[in-house]
Amino acid sequence: MLLWVLFLLFCLDCGNAITNGGAPADSAGCDMVCNGNSTEYCGGPNRLNLYTTRQAPDGWNVLGCYTDSVNARTLTTGAYPAGTLTTESCLAACRGLNFYYAGTEYAGECYCGNSFSNGGGPAPDGNAQCNMACNGNAQETCGGPNRLNVYQWGDGPSTASSSTVGAGTTTAGDPNNPPSTTTPTTTTTTAPVVTALPDGWSYQGCWIDNANGRVMNYAQADDQSLTVEKCTSLCAELGYSVAGMEYAYQCFCDNYLRMGAANTPDSDCSIPCAGNSAEKCGAGNRLSVYSNSSLTVYPVPSVQKTNLPGDWQYAGCLRDDAANGVRALPYQIILNNNNTATNCISQCSAFGYSGGGMEYGNECYCGDPSDVQAAGDAFVAESECGFACSGNATNICGGARRLSYYTWHGAPLAQWSYPTGNAAGAYQFLIGGVVIPLVTQAAKNGKITFLEKGGTGAPNTTGAYELDLSQINNFTGAWRPMHVKTDIFCSSSLTLPDKAARQINVGGWALDSTFGIRIYTPDGSPGVWGKNDWQENVNVLRLQDGRWYPTSMILANGSILVVGGESGSNAPATPTLEILPKVGPTVYCDWLQRTDPNNLYPFLVVLPSGGVFVAYYNEARILDENTFATTKELPNPPGAVNNFLAGRTYPMEGTAVILPQYAPYTDHLKIMLCGGSTPTQGFALDNCVTIAPEDDNPKWTLERMPSKRVLTCIAALPDGTYLIANGAHQGFGGFGLANDPNLNAVLYDPSKPVNTRFSVMANTTVARLYHSEAILMDDGRVLISGSDPEDDTHPQEYRVEVFIPPYLMGSPDRPSITVPSTDWDYGASYSFSSNYTVAKVSLLGAGASTHGNSIGQRTIFPAFSCTGGACSVTAPPNAHVCPPGWFQMFVLNADGTPSVAQWVRIGGDPAQLGNWPNLPDFQPLPGV
Repeated sequence: MLLWVLFLLFCLDCGNAITNGGAPADSAGCDMVCNGNSTEYCGGPNRLNLYTTRQAPDGWNVLGCYTDSVNARTLTTGAYPAGTLTTESCLAACRGLNFYYAGTEYAGECYCGNSFSNGGGPAPDGNAQCNMACNGNAQETCGGPNRLNVYQWGDGPSTASSSTVGAGTTTAGDPNNPPSTTTPTTTTTTAPVVTALPDGWSYQGCWIDNANGRVMNYAQADDQSLTVEKCTSLCAELGYSVAGMEYAYQCFCDNYLRMGAANTPDSDCSIPCAGNSAEKCGAGNRLSVYSNSSLTVYPVPSVQKTNLPGDWQYAGCLRDDAANGVRALPYQIILNNNNTATNCISQCSAFGYSGGGMEYGNECYCGDPSDVQAAGDAFVAESECGFACSGNATNICGGARRLSYYTWHGAPLAQWSYPTGNAAGAYQFLIGGVVIPLVTQAAKNGKITFLEKGGTGAPNTTGAYELDLSQINNFTGAWRPMHVKTDIFCSSSLTLPDKAARQINVGGWALDSTFGIRIYTPDGSPGVWGKNDWQENVNVLRLQDGRWYPTSMILANGSILVVGGESGSNAPATPTLEILPKVGPTVYCDWLQRTDPNNLYPFLVVLPSGGVFVAYYNEARILDENTFATTKELPNPPGAVNNFLAGRTYPMEGTAVILPQYAPYTDHLKIMLCGGSTPTQGFALDNCVTIAPEDDNPKWTLERMPSKRVLTCIAALPDGTYLIANGAHQGFGGFGLANDPNLNAVLYDPSKPVNTRFSVMANTTVARLYHSEAILMDDGRVLISGSDPEDDTHPQEYRVEVFIPPYLMGSPDRPSITVPSTDWDYGASYSFSSNYTVAKVSLLGAGASTHGNSIGQRTIFPAFSCTGGACSVTAPPNAHVCPPGWFQMFVLNADGTPSVAQWVRIGGDPAQLGNWPNLPDFQPLPGV
């Protein structure tokens, strides 16, 4: 007897609250039969079958657990009470909106209504699936997946009309006792008589609904004054060709009948319309159907397993409601009218994803099988995937939180290399900084100039500094203070083609700064400070239009093109371009006006065939180099797999580069854009896109990167590869707008086959977010600097690093070169000598790095020949292949190790910038 009492004590638990962390569990754990009734379950090990008398706040009645659907809500009005959801807060919110029914769902959702829509009603499995604890009170349940805990205020809403229609039927519109689906006693078998139908519409019979799922997709709001004329007119106005009435007050529209709909005698559609008792508006799961064309009925949909694109294969019906809340595949695309397996998974593979699937009929998801594994999802019975595709009603596109899941079985869509050791390169601390640079720029004197924005850096700085790389072990000697007169915040820099390789900086933050033109003539030598400083006088030399976030570029004629920006800090757009030295008025660009503010720091390239390529936001075009009128609109660059509006220029801030040009320069030039982000959400992009704009039918080629990047930088390397560094996995340009730093460097090698070009390199520990830079140094390393996030999470970054590419790892022997003549004419040959056998000669345009834009960067591999150590190199043929300017010349040995650069000028100074500006504050001039 004592044992029996103990057994009862352990197996019968009662209480008024759930305590000690008790929470809903999988029903599979409650699998022990009751001792007193082997047909019932009485919990399991550490599991309780829990029964409760659900209480409702005063004035409310508990109706129980009801079915629901994301695409066809049972209660159609969402409510959003303050704070985390409780039963009480939802009911109060619905009553405050004058609704009589309230329902809680999925732990944190609240819905209201005065009737039950879309066929929703008491759940066939009782309360079993209304088992999720409320977010705001774990001792209450707030529905479940596609399940509502439903409550009624008082006696519910009054019914506008009622009509007894035969045995087993009820008052029309009573959602708690829906009309019977059994055949009523009425003997009417002819079509209902209606008037004033839209032209061409006629009765098509009574049809069974919900035998295999909804046979019409587009439910309208419940209408207690519904008539046949009202429903058909509404569907006609919405562009549908089929209308159906059900339950007296429900109206559905579509262009077809779906899910194997079957005709049934007219007598089955026996409920009077809520707005006209002389007309019939269906019955329980019966539709009175009207149409203006011949009626098409689609069969019950099936899974598409054949005629799939590429090497895709169907994997199965996959759960997408893992306990940790992570979606099985991360990228969602809503395709309300054209979701099919072919359309969905073709989009996934086009963006390099090898997993794809459809859900809820109109949702497409992309990702990788590794995402599914990380989410912990598993396959379920095929019967749980039964929604017809929005683009093909004969095929299945998942179910409620269930994916029709497909995987790629062909050659890898994106294949990345993971080198180790010396082959991965290395980050290395270089020196502590004195400013957070906004622009870094290599100079002809072997030094690097740093320009600083005002206001947020260290106090008492001078706004500009020059870093002497030969004095790294002498902090004071390494940093020469320089001076600017106005704030260069978000300005643009480049190297001029004059004899002195002067640097120019234009634009700025606000007021006079936005009109600023600042010039510096590099002097001094390694180990010896120069004496020159930045020259500026906005009262005598200024831009025609104020510009914040502009881009500048040297044109083929040697003039300076300045494009875009805004008229001041967060001010209206400056949708113009202008020429320096001043030539005529500014030129208005409607495309800059239209895409403001997403087009800042546009990417500019001189094209070998003539003209100027410009990429901005998510567009690109070619401009006439004389009039700057558009000569060719290019296709929009691909964005994110789920958002074509993703952008590449600030504030969505990706980066761009010109891919290498090789003698004899017959191949069309290719331009690559990498990274960026999506509007509003700031989801960073994980792809690069490349185009040859001079092709007759140019198209973008997309390559998936190993990781997502926004605020990223790119630096061209002497061997024709490119280092991608810095940035974040999420966010935008601007203060405090990005997070999750991307600490990994990636090497891009365009000589490899497409989709195999990325190598995952070394990591840094230094976050480089907004206002970071990457610039090629003369010794072949990449200087990495900056980060000014202003987010109270990541530091303002003064430390300066270098990235050491693989070609300099392990102390390799590097060639040296002597170049007697450094002023080259187009097409001419020039001698040089080297102490190693020369495998390659490369010319890299002198660059300035800011906001992902590497201004002036260009990679050219000219023709050369050698006899022993005596060599000759042929300059590029013209100013379109190679705009006039200064280049870092490298030679590489057979191992790919580069020399230290020698600076050469190609094409002279055709715009005679060396004689400009002939003003007192800008003397002496270097001359032509």
